[in-house]
Amino acid sequence: MSFTSDVKRQICQESVDRAQGRAQLCALLQMRASLLMNNQGMSLTIGTENAAIAKHIFQLMKTLYEVEPQISVIKKMQLRKNNVYQIRVYTKAAMILEDLDILTDTGLHYKPSSAMIRSEKRARAYLQGCFLAGGSINDPKTTNYHMEMTVPYEDLAKSIQKLMVRFYLPAKIIKRKNNYVVYIKAGDKIADFLRLCNASQALFQFEDSRIQRDFYNQITRLDNCELANEMKSMKAAQKQLKYIQVLEENIQKVKISEKLQHVIDMRKKFPEASLNELCEECYKEYGDIITKSGMKHRLHKIKELAEPFMEEENA
Repeated sequence: MSFTSDVKRQICQESVDRAQGRAQLCALLQMRASLLMNNQGMSLTIGTENAAIAKHIFQLMKTLYEVEPQISVIKKMQLRKNNVYQIRVYTKAAMILEDLDILTDTGLHYKPSSAMIRSEKRARAYLQGCFLAGGSINDPKTTNYHMEMTVPYEDLAKSIQKLMVRFYLPAKIIKRKNNYVVYIKAGDKIADFLRLCNASQALFQFEDSRIQRDFYNQITRLDNCELANEMKSMKAAQKQLKYIQVLEENIQKVKISEKLQHVIDMRKKFPEASLNELCEECYKEYGDIITKSGMKHRLHKIKELAEPFMEEENA
């Protein structure tokens, strides 16, 4: 089972009261339903490839409106041979749409009414319905953090975005073919969305994967930083050894103090040592207490003494 399917299954398993059920069903119908009108009256059809969602819609219809929806299963014969579950309502279709504020005297409405999402409880339930209808979340173990909901209408997409911002979820919208996609990429905000949906098990799984992933990323960054510092230190040490070689070749022409000679000896003995390590070795060998900045200053002095001889060679 995919991570998205697991989240949707958990949402469907959550018990809801009448207000929450209405909000969820309103979102599901506005996102996925089609309306048919003929001589026999009005009928609603909503399709999904998820069996748990089909069962959830069936139960909501039956519980809220005492109707007996018909369910049919269509087998796809194309690339992905998933079953498509179609739920049809032939009785009370108009009454259901009117109760959900989708059908009013002014016609059909493709976004939720203010009354439908006024309370926090109903607003959360509406977002749950939107995710059931068109949502997906990348598996945090394998890919980048990404949660999205595919929406058929621009006004509905903007309403969902506004509703998510109400819960401090900074969603964005892009157009993809004939649909609109409301999405979030920040891992902590996706976790907040899972919390909003009451998908506790999925939230724990997501947070566990996120913590491990962020930890390994941090370790990698530290390793890269340490490697870069080591490369930088090695490059500097090679230059210092070159300056020392030049001074030793011209030892009769230059006066080297005892303290500088200590540093020269330790650098030759420990060519890959860092500045702090050179300070420790000088103390062990000569009892010479020197700070990192002091070691830096002495190495710079060696460079200054060697450069004139190097310039003569290059002249």
